[in-house]
Amino acid sequence: MRLSRHTPLTLSTVVAAMALGVSGTAQAVDANFHGYARSGVGATAGGGDQACFQARGASAKYRLGNECDTYAELGLGATLYEKDGKTFYFDSLVAYSANQANDWESVNADDTQLALRQVNVQATGVIEALPNATIWAGKRFYQRHDIHMNDFYYWDVSGPGGGIENIDLGFGKLSVAWLRNTSTDNDFPDDDQNLANDTLDIRLADIATNPGGKLEIGYDYGSATLTEAQEDADIDPTKGHLITLEHTQGNWFGGFNKFVVQYGTDGIIGSAGKTNTASTVPEGSMLRVIDHGLVNLSPNVDMLYAAIYEDRDLDNGQGQTWMSTGVRPTYYWSDTMSTAFELGYDRVEPQESSQDTAYLTKFTVAQQWSAGRGAYARPVIRAFVTYANWNGEVYNAASESIEDLEGDGMTYGLQMEAWF
Repeated sequence: MRLSRHTPLTLSTVVAAMALGVSGTAQAVDANFHGYARSGVGATAGGGDQACFQARGASAKYRLGNECDTYAELGLGATLYEKDGKTFYFDSLVAYSANQANDWESVNADDTQLALRQVNVQATGVIEALPNATIWAGKRFYQRHDIHMNDFYYWDVSGPGGGIENIDLGFGKLSVAWLRNTSTDNDFPDDDQNLANDTLDIRLADIATNPGGKLEIGYDYGSATLTEAQEDADIDPTKGHLITLEHTQGNWFGGFNKFVVQYGTDGIIGSAGKTNTASTVPEGSMLRVIDHGLVNLSPNVDMLYAAIYEDRDLDNGQGQTWMSTGVRPTYYWSDTMSTAFELGYDRVEPQESSQDTAYLTKFTVAQQWSAGRGAYARPVIRAFVTYANWNGEVYNAASESIEDLEGDGMTYGLQMEAWF
């Protein structure tokens, strides 16, 4: 396949180009095809398209039976060199997001997006003094930490960058990375609005604490690299710091538990741990405490759970306190069939006392058929019914059809989900 400037940009075109990039080397390689996907169809009991329920101001929503999009991440990777304990691995990934409203949803449509998420090379064993360490450069999902139940990435500095990871110190493994996410700031001159936001990420992981327990400590420093014109504009971008402590307990009632404490200041607390260092970002502080995990309650029942407390105290008075808790117990009828229940509650209290506190409760029942037994068994096909209750006009809907409902709503549908 030969691409020209006249070739339409479609998902298949990009994947084909990636395949050519991997296979078009001097020698044949075994490509690793990996990714994630979800898609389905749903409706609202009151009529119209499926709506999704999320409390106003909440950074996430409980996702079972509550996802209204088609989303896919398709990646190709390959080990391009392997000799004498030294390896070079190439990885790539494109993402596709659509409104799942029609058969043909073009990437040129306003509600359909195609994004290049990963293109990087990771070299292991190339530093003689650090045989287990990996150096890397390019665009990458970098050591992301999330809660699966609500898809909340509480520690994520992914983007273009580079660094070295897994330096064995004997008592833990050290990783250091430099990453960048550019933003637009309208306070800068018209021809120089792009602000290069850099993050220095330092992590010390795999510190043994107790039998089955490990601690990870992280420090992130975010600042902007200014051009001369931006410096002449006398605008001082907001810098920021983020400290993270995460304790992971394995063998926790047949599953695991993660307890996280994060403290951030100013620009770096912009969104879910990502650097958001710009002059328009208000100064302030954030304290976040998270506990989440998985337990096996019986041979046929397991349960995902999550609890989040996040307090953003901002100098401009626009902060908030977000509290969230949820559980997802699943009963397994067989190795391929299960019934899952998900109950989630979100409460958002604005820093300004004059604003109303928002809350939303969401409950889902899903009948599932999956490739194996377990909370993370995929692919899965599910039929679901979801009910939500909220106070006033505080809920974000993907569909306007449900806005006439006073404080509650019900949706139903079918969905598939896969990762590989």
